[in-house]
Amino acid sequence: MTAYHDHFIRVPDGLCLHVREYGAGKSGIPVVCLPGLTRNLLDFEDLALILAAGPSLRRVLSISSRGRGLSDRDSDPTRYTIPVEAADVVAVLDHLGIEQAAFIGTSRGGLILHVLAMTHLPRIERVVLNDIGPVLELEGLQQIQAYLGGRSAPESFAVAAALLRAVHGEEFPALADEDWRGMARALFREANSRVEADYDAEIARQFRAADLSQPFPTLWAQFDLLAETPLMVIRGENSRLLSRETVDEMQHRKPDLVAIEAEGQGHAPLLHLATLPEAIRVFLQA
Repeated sequence: MTAYHDHFIRVPDGLCLHVREYGAGKSGIPVVCLPGLTRNLLDFEDLALILAAGPSLRRVLSISSRGRGLSDRDSDPTRYTIPVEAADVVAVLDHLGIEQAAFIGTSRGGLILHVLAMTHLPRIERVVLNDIGPVLELEGLQQIQAYLGGRSAPESFAVAAALLRAVHGEEFPALADEDWRGMARALFREANSRVEADYDAEIARQFRAADLSQPFPTLWAQFDLLAETPLMVIRGENSRLLSRETVDEMQHRKPDLVAIEAEGQGHAPLLHLATLPEAIRVFLQA
């Protein structure tokens, strides 16, 4: 029996988004997973299978934003923006008849959730923010710019895994060989007898062109809208994008915030490792 079902959902401007559903038919509030800047729904595959199985009985949906994975590339790259991608999430919910969901947002996915807090707060039942918060540290943004500048087409998935380890290994000592291989399979795809990054190159180009000399606006006003919403934040122990100081301020503003740290991981933690799946499951069922 297939563990998941794939949907290809057309959003209002005509693009089709790839949505993968696990635990179809299960009752209760579904869980919707939103990946990071250049990532796709495969980032959540292992976690989704865990949450959809056993006593948790969760219906889990993961969305590849436009331009990522099997979702359509946008002929107008100016539409690769967080507000547009937030509107896409709402379109997917509407198409599937989901009035309210729990959300897990990794990096850019968490920024999308800050926008949804402004525009569609009643549709958010609870939130898990994965290594993202209202303040983005300059060092972390510069790090992302730097590794996006090294986009290449490795000869094989084994070479892709080695490249990922060479770039990110210092921040992720907790990852084993199989974890790097899994990351490579999630981030790259086979094309023209090569392996290439599985996202529109325009997304990386836009981010590399961003002017980081100006302070990035904070999102405290949006975060504060979640004051009555159950909220968990997961910070990678070695993250350069989400600081401990920001997490402390999040807890000060929201004393019931559940904050945990992913040991041996950086930006952004793999959520299926160590004790993270169980912590997430408990939070979602609380």
